[in-house]
Amino acid sequence: MGILSWILFGLIAGAIAKVIMPGRDPGGIIVTIIIGIVGAVLGGYLGTLIGFGGIAGFEIRSFVLAVGGALIVLAGYRAIKK
Repeated sequence: MGILSWILFGLIAGAIAKVIMPGRDPGGIIVTIIIGIVGAVLGGYLGTLIGFGGIAGFEIRSFVLAVGGALIVLAGYRAIKK
């Protein structure tokens, strides 16, 4: 995937993670994109470690891994900011 695809994928994953885990977070759209991109990478890495697969494009498995990773990153971000 190209860099623009990763940014779009990260934006969507980060936005869904914020919908699943609502709350007041400092930062706007840029922080959401960063959380989503880092979450997508983390989700792909963890998915590969446990044998679930990695992020290979726009598919349901990749999307679930990206959102799951974004949730982990968002929880860590909130813990650090408190």
